[in-house]
Amino acid sequence: MERLEEDLIRRSEPESLVSVTVGRFMSTILSARPKKLRESISRLTPDSQKGSSGSIDEALWFLEKCVRDAAERDEAMGQILVPIIEHSLRFKDSKHGNSAMILLHWLFQAEVLFQAVSRHLSEIILRNEDRFLALGWCLLIRSLVECEDTGDQGFWHGIREKHTAFVEIVSSCVPHLLMIVCNGSILQDGYEVPSRLSVSAADCLLSITGALAKRDNTLVNRPKPSTITGSHQPVALIPNTSKKEKKQSFLPEGSNIEANCILWNHLEELMRLVQCISAWNRKTRPLHAKGLSQVLKWLDELKEHHGGSPEEAGSEAFVGGALLLSSCWKHYSVLLHMEDQKFSKISKELLEQYLSGIKYYSESYPQGCSDTKTGGIETLKFFLNCLCLLLGRFEGKKFESILSVYGMKLIPCLLHQLRNNNEDISDDVVAILKAVIFKLQSQSGDSYSDTMCVDVLIPSLLHLLDERDGAAKAGSVLLADYCSKNADNNCLSEILQRLVSGTTVQRLNSMDVISEVVLMSKDSFPSHIPWKEIAKCLLQCLGDDEAYICKQTSELLKSIEPSFVLPDLVTLIYAPNGKVSATETLLGVLKHHKEDSDVICMLLTCLSNIQALDTSENNRHSTEGSTFDSDRVLKLIPEWARTVQNWGSLIKPFLDKMFLEPSNAIMVRFLSCISEYLADMSNIVLLHVLSHIKEQNKVNEIFICRSDTKISIDKTKSEKSLFDRLCPLLILRLLPQRVFDDIDSSTIYGKFLSGVSVNDYQDIKFEDCQCIAAFILERAFSKFEFEEVQKLSAELCGRIHPQVLFPTVLLQLEKAREFQDNLKIKACLFSICTSLVVRGWESFSHSVTPKIRKVLEIILLWPSVEDEISKVQHGCIDCLALMICAELQHLKSSKTSGEEKIRTRGKDTSG
Repeated sequence: MERLEEDLIRRSEPESLVSVTVGRFMSTILSARPKKLRESISRLTPDSQKGSSGSIDEALWFLEKCVRDAAERDEAMGQILVPIIEHSLRFKDSKHGNSAMILLHWLFQAEVLFQAVSRHLSEIILRNEDRFLALGWCLLIRSLVECEDTGDQGFWHGIREKHTAFVEIVSSCVPHLLMIVCNGSILQDGYEVPSRLSVSAADCLLSITGALAKRDNTLVNRPKPSTITGSHQPVALIPNTSKKEKKQSFLPEGSNIEANCILWNHLEELMRLVQCISAWNRKTRPLHAKGLSQVLKWLDELKEHHGGSPEEAGSEAFVGGALLLSSCWKHYSVLLHMEDQKFSKISKELLEQYLSGIKYYSESYPQGCSDTKTGGIETLKFFLNCLCLLLGRFEGKKFESILSVYGMKLIPCLLHQLRNNNEDISDDVVAILKAVIFKLQSQSGDSYSDTMCVDVLIPSLLHLLDERDGAAKAGSVLLADYCSKNADNNCLSEILQRLVSGTTVQRLNSMDVISEVVLMSKDSFPSHIPWKEIAKCLLQCLGDDEAYICKQTSELLKSIEPSFVLPDLVTLIYAPNGKVSATETLLGVLKHHKEDSDVICMLLTCLSNIQALDTSENNRHSTEGSTFDSDRVLKLIPEWARTVQNWGSLIKPFLDKMFLEPSNAIMVRFLSCISEYLADMSNIVLLHVLSHIKEQNKVNEIFICRSDTKISIDKTKSEKSLFDRLCPLLILRLLPQRVFDDIDSSTIYGKFLSGVSVNDYQDIKFEDCQCIAAFILERAFSKFEFEEVQKLSAELCGRIHPQVLFPTVLLQLEKAREFQDNLKIKACLFSICTSLVVRGWESFSHSVTPKIRKVLEIILLWPSVEDEISKVQHGCIDCLALMICAELQHLKSSKTSGEEKIRTRGKDTSG
């Protein structure tokens, strides 16, 4: 308390002795026990004399004199009110904190003091930026506003008597409180988290506006108590504005119109307040947040229907809107509190009221009746909004306790509302039942929870799927939510059974459930959901007579994890009764996962497996040839490829799969389908091929023993090695010619561009150049290589640019002629012939062509004593013939071009 006095001295004028005295007396009063303070106050009378020095009576006598003097002079009361506020905050959770309320009650008894103290108390938060003081102010004002609900009615008569006036005075602080609320939160993991001050400010604001909304509950044309209880008072959320309907609306008689209009003037602040509270609850209390969103929607519609200019403040529409706002807000303000110690005492009573109200209006306004906005539908919305807000506040064991007591009454009541075709009602009911289902699932194993789910809730929801209406739509969402979170698949199995063999309506509704399950789970695909079974049932629905089912099936199969879909989908395409829709669906799956290399690789694996199975079946039954046609699927690849945007992320996985499965013909066919796209990314392709080549071991005499062209080696190992060495060559063969036309590509031509490697005869070594051309030439002219590899390499040599190929081949050819190396000569001839076929005059016109021709003519003079020499000479003849053809074709083209130029020139001259 000494510290409190020091604070007061610092806040006061140093020369003011009165400030020091006030501080001492305030300390005496606030440190007194509440009981003693009450006794001292009860002894005071207008004629009372100053008490003994240091007593509570003396402090009260002096305080009353100071407050009266300040009120008469209209002076600030900070030195009196600030200690009261700070005391309220410091002792907010103890009985000792009641002293501040007792003191203010006493000061409020006199009208003059009440007006002055209330006004100055309201001004403190507007002038002071101290957050600690603001927090205490919010707690104190909330206590004063809510004091009418406390027990000791006799003692609190002073505050209770002036409650309405006090509320109207502090309502001037609503905009400032809202500013604290809006600026008092931080963003954490994408969600708004409020500060301690903003929460207290919001609760204080709710208490003030709730108090403004409270008024006499006497209703116009109130029904008899035996017919409808007070808890069922109809509330029209958006009543029609026709005169007739206004006469029928339930508005309280004797209501405080002025107070209602004050609340209406704060409608914008209420909307912003609800927005903030909704953002704070979005993560931790989703059901409560749902109710808040409905309240916000209602406030917005209320403003639209009843909002007007200030000049219309006295109009019937304006007053009707103000009274309607008060009618509902007095309920909402109680349910919106962030912190409320009294809430647990009234929550069950509120729940019973809301359930009773829902039941009454459901019976009074059955589905299908022509109901006006002022009737049962809008009141049902109100009760369901309140139910969302109420149940959304319950957490953990409290929610479990509520369900155990009210579950058998709550669930049937809500299920009945699903038959109502109003969208807002369905949304609220679905939100509540989702929360109920989640809580019951979290208690799985408990006999009561299991009974509620298995015996009551789920059978009722399944029954809704027998009709095609709004209730079925809501039931589909709830069943999907249950199935997506529940490890027991009995419910989902029942839905899948209906999807496959139910009535048309059942199948349509079951498809809606499965659609929701996929939508809810597509990002995680939880393992407890039987995705294989779902995919299997959906595949049976392809080509369904119902257009909706057929279309939705294709969409769902695209969204499900491909590993659950692709194998069976590809198998279905190759089935004897394969459906056209299966092919279209497969294309949809590929496009949906257009840049996921794993999906394409999975597809190729499925194709390979089916091909292997087909081959095995044919071998077993001695069938001539395979009936497998890979084009059924591979014909879709070009259309898929046109949708791909980023090939860079796909090429490496595709090539790696080719390297891992070098003998897989499906892979070769697939890569040929995307060869143009590979050419566009040729630098990536060639670098990856080079990287793979560097890791391959060389073939030498130890591995291959040549003897009259027969290879003696383990067959399995030989085949693996053969395909490993063919693989990079096959990839290069798939690339378009334009890739090899780039003479400036260092990846393809490396040191060959400088002519270093073709100055004299030598064995071509890949490690010397480490480029694609060196790799091809090395394998074409190597002494030890598989014959198939040599042939393919020689063919690819023909694609190499003549500036690199012809000088190299000339040197190899001359040396091979010298040593009569028939194999190398054939490789040279094959390369030259291919080059002439591919490039024609461009190859023939190279400067070394005459030298090559001379070597060929010499070889033709060899005596044909062996078959190999005869074959070589036939190759020379073919090569010379291609040279002649290239030359003649060039002459023909030149002549045609010349004649065209002459005709063009003649036309120009005549013109």
